[in-house]
Amino acid sequence: MDLSSMLLLLQQWVGEQIIIAVPVLLLSLVFLFKIHRVWSSSSKPHPYKLPPSPTRFPIIGNLHQLGTVAHRSFRDLSQKYGPLMFLYLGQSPPTLVVSSVEMAKEIMKNQDLVFASRPSNTASHTLVYGCTDIALAPYGEYWRQVKKISVVELLSIKRVQSFKHVRVEEVDIVIGKISGSCSSEEHGAQQVVNLTEILLTLTNNVISRCALGVKFETAHGNRFPKLSIEFFELLSAFCFADFFPYLGWIDVARGLHRKFKKASQELDVFLDQVIDEHLLRHSELEDDHGQIQDSDKLDLTDILILSQENYKNLSHDNIKAILL
Repeated sequence: MDLSSMLLLLQQWVGEQIIIAVPVLLLSLVFLFKIHRVWSSSSKPHPYKLPPSPTRFPIIGNLHQLGTVAHRSFRDLSQKYGPLMFLYLGQSPPTLVVSSVEMAKEIMKNQDLVFASRPSNTASHTLVYGCTDIALAPYGEYWRQVKKISVVELLSIKRVQSFKHVRVEEVDIVIGKISGSCSSEEHGAQQVVNLTEILLTLTNNVISRCALGVKFETAHGNRFPKLSIEFFELLSAFCFADFFPYLGWIDVARGLHRKFKKASQELDVFLDQVIDEHLLRHSELEDDHGQIQDSDKLDLTDILILSQENYKNLSHDNIKAILL
């Protein structure tokens, strides 16, 4: 190989290294700038006296101090830093951890309007119709309207009493199952009763019958149990975008956004079907004057649909969010 060929190969190699090095250098500069910015902002004195906070690292904050069981980590940290504690979880807004009855009363009762709104995250915004249910909706006119509907229409003493027959029937079924298991024998021994599973089924069936008018375990061809499990799993999934907004692309790359969209579409189709069935039933229950007969037999979906007459801004999507 002559000298000119060697120089040509060397030139090509240097060019390739520059192509690789430039993006790495730019990313390193961005990363260092981010660390400097976070470190500078955290070192500035705050105009207000804030609750104590554990020592945190740049970028990740206190995330490294949370174990797999977060509430136990909160308990352990609160024993050291007190009943009011600030945690910095990544680049998200600071989290206030309350660990005593007195502080909880101050937050939830005396200062309830200040802490009425809850931060939105990727999962809840996608799965719960833009956080329009009563638990996640930001404090404002819509939240006050939904709260009024819940207190007056859904959770009044009269309405709760109207579902007494549902609770009685489901408890009778559970007692029958336990009695049957105790009296029957398998391989010469009495059957073991899984109370956790039985009581969970009881709770789910009561809630489902009161809200949707059908049993949880048989709702729409067993679709509801599967959708519910997937819904709660995704709702608690870890999203990089919630803690590091500039790393949201990782959630896309690992398919989390696709799962959110798929589950949201399946839930939407299911709840649309539930509402359509209730609307059809309304037309069958109406008398000649357009009034619903046997109003005591209405479930929560029926009541929300009928509430649209008095609350014009209550859309079908709002109803679906409240049902979730």
